[in-house]
Amino acid sequence: MDLEPLLSVEEAARALGGISKWTVHAWLSQGKLRRTKVGGRTMVRESELQKVIEDGGKSPSPRRER
Repeated sequence: MDLEPLLSVEEAARALGGISKWTVHAWLSQGKLRRTKVGGRTMVRESELQKVIEDGGKSPSPRRER
């Protein structure tokens, strides 16, 4: 069984070029990154980091109400 690596908020911040862990927390709150809870800890899947890198750090477009 292959499990995807999980990173702590601090590890995710370093992997994204040394940004602040508070920036990672803000992105989690904004929905830019999805969190995975393990016990009481907030973790970030490696694939979530890859999405942010591929998107160039842009926030997702807000959905419009019709």
